[in-house]
Amino acid sequence: MTRLVVSMDQLFRPQPGGIASYVRGLLQGLAELDGAWDVRGLAPRGNLADAPSVATTAIPLDVAALTRLWRLAPLGVPADADVVHATSLAGPFAGGRRDAIHSVAVHDLLWRDRPEATTARGVRFHEGRLGLVRSREAIRVVVSSPGLRERLLAEGFAASRLHPVRLGVDDATPAADSASVAAALSAAGVTGPFSLYVGTREPRKNIARLVEAHCVARRRRGDLGPLVLVGPAGWGAVDTADAVVLGPQSRALVKGLLRDATVMAYVALAEGWGLPPVEALFAGTRVVVSADCPSVAGIDAVVRVDPLDVESIADGLVRALDEADDAPARARRHAAVSDLTWVNSARDHVAGWQ
Repeated sequence: MTRLVVSMDQLFRPQPGGIASYVRGLLQGLAELDGAWDVRGLAPRGNLADAPSVATTAIPLDVAALTRLWRLAPLGVPADADVVHATSLAGPFAGGRRDAIHSVAVHDLLWRDRPEATTARGVRFHEGRLGLVRSREAIRVVVSSPGLRERLLAEGFAASRLHPVRLGVDDATPAADSASVAAALSAAGVTGPFSLYVGTREPRKNIARLVEAHCVARRRRGDLGPLVLVGPAGWGAVDTADAVVLGPQSRALVKGLLRDATVMAYVALAEGWGLPPVEALFAGTRVVVSADCPSVAGIDAVVRVDPLDVESIADGLVRALDEADDAPARARRHAAVSDLTWVNSARDHVAGWQ
């Protein structure tokens, strides 16, 4: 049996974000494969209420200290590991058996594309870690975003090191029922139809333009309902105006909201992949999305808009509302992303490790 070690540090960060969804999903997908893999998690010190059900090595360091030290040494990696997979540029980058396979997931280059969306320290960190990975030619690199492989080739990475993978949208948490969704919305003053945004509230997500565009669109179509924002506050100030801010919610409730929304809108200025739009499609919901969002590249079942143009976003919201929302239409939207399962993602990873 092959012993695989997977880093879980992202689950312990103040703003876990999409990489945390990737970690959980990958572990879920690996568990659905046959019994050839003995999967072990690698985690820092800290509390995690809903830790994945995987055997885990706890390292007696907090996540910040562990991230710094993983650049220097593979702390916590068992000596008998056959494969060591870093789920982000935090690491680890070595350890295990003498002939162990090492890989790292590079999710995006957003610190270059939108440097204003992070700190100077964050830019230095990511540039330094990317340079470290580039210099260690034995490390395999997993890429999930369309176009990222080509960008890394231009950075000097050998093609043989780069392994594209799919991501998933079918996490195992059951969605809250519609009565529970309605009750949560009613507590926030929302009754009837509603539009939805899911994600962190930060400037890169373009929420200010979305809020403005939604006001314009709702004057044309009152059945859009209020705009509901779900997710934590991120880095940087965001004016949410008259949108309804629910903040972070349980995974079950988020999935119920994605299913029951009139329209789900996600018009980020830049995105590494973009999980919420494909999660909404998986639930059968109508989606408005930035024209260059990587996760929906090649998918026709969305309404694409110019994220810099308020009128384009408003028009997209109205056009989406005009689309059919009966059972066949919802089934077509679901089918457009039906191959984006975490077990398929796990299979793609395994192919890269072989």
